[in-house]
Amino acid sequence: MSPSLGYDAIVLGAGVAGLTAATRLAESGAHVCVLAKGMGSTHLAPGTVDVLGYQAGERVEEPGRSLAGFIASRPDHPYALMGAEAVAPAMSWFSGRIEHGPQPGYRYAGGLERNHLLPTALGAVRPSALVPETMAAGHVRDPAPVCVVSLRVLRDFHAALCAANLQRAGHAARAVELDVDVGRAEANSLGLARRFDDPSFRAAFAARLVPQLRSGERVGVPAILGLRDPHGAWSGLEERLGHQVFEIPTLPPSAPGIRVYDALTSALRAAGGRIVIGAEVLDADRHGDRVVSVRAHASGHDTVYRARWIVLATGGFASGAIALGSDWHVRETVLRLSLRGAPGPGEPRFVAGYFDHQPMSSVGVAVDSSLCAEGTDNVFVVGASLPGAEAWREGSGEGIALTSGHFAAQAVIDREGVTATA
Repeated sequence: MSPSLGYDAIVLGAGVAGLTAATRLAESGAHVCVLAKGMGSTHLAPGTVDVLGYQAGERVEEPGRSLAGFIASRPDHPYALMGAEAVAPAMSWFSGRIEHGPQPGYRYAGGLERNHLLPTALGAVRPSALVPETMAAGHVRDPAPVCVVSLRVLRDFHAALCAANLQRAGHAARAVELDVDVGRAEANSLGLARRFDDPSFRAAFAARLVPQLRSGERVGVPAILGLRDPHGAWSGLEERLGHQVFEIPTLPPSAPGIRVYDALTSALRAAGGRIVIGAEVLDADRHGDRVVSVRAHASGHDTVYRARWIVLATGGFASGAIALGSDWHVRETVLRLSLRGAPGPGEPRFVAGYFDHQPMSSVGVAVDSSLCAEGTDNVFVVGASLPGAEAWREGSGEGIALTSGHFAAQAVIDREGVTATA
């Protein structure tokens, strides 16, 4: 017989949506456990909160002002279920957890008033509402020229490519490549971020770079400015260089994303929550409309986790939580919940154009206006598991994840009749 553990709430998934829901619930006094097969999307994502970047193919400048019109045109969208007014409190909550997290002095900048327009590693422009302070100076509306800096050892970031594409888009930019001794660090963004936590390494890096900078330039570096002390690494580098410095997201593993994960898991544990990584949910026990327990496999054995509330934050097609079988039927693979948005019999599931609207792209778990899964009374669905969004096309993924996690936690809190921390 499998051992059994009891909780007030179980959250399935450790991305931004799941960790937000879990932390808010724990802060309300709930006994919470997060179960996840892996680290979730944080380690892959750039660490920005993109609320609404594009609408009808056009870039959105002011996401707060645009949300109402977007919702009116997309009544099936997650933002429509939650309401535009749900976004700002979620962003404020998130900013607070980052500011009081384990990285001293580290903060996020921005909000719903205006999107930051930040360069990507390819030199394209990405609109984001809420961004790490270490990226904010990269805003392309600033006319000051940019010097994009790469390290020869980091093969995942090419300063010349980034600068050339910025130039093509009309921004003054050039590239510099440094040959810096990084010691035994792994030659990826995570290994180099650990090196930038060392003040002596920052000093050596700055000494190599200073002679190559020109007056008035902003300095763009790959997003490697520390894991434990990104604020110290960033501000110290600005002081040594005498120039504004900003990070540019690069390929995973993402140092800014790991900072988000560390901040949210730290807040979760501080509130008494538990997280189990490497736990694969095998099945669930239902009594009528309620899922009363899940059975998960971890560390070579099965454990039954009982709870009054379940939050599903396992993702969509990309994570395998929603799958299209060889029989052409689409299924939610964890709790076997009903789906919405799948094409009907005889309708196309895919179209030839890679960047065109794909009929399968908006499939998700069917929910009501409180994000409770249809056919259940105690399962709430958040993040990429929700139907109706094309996050990559809209520039809305992290905004939906954060807002839905915050919103679903509040729905549980309301039903429990307790008061949560803001």
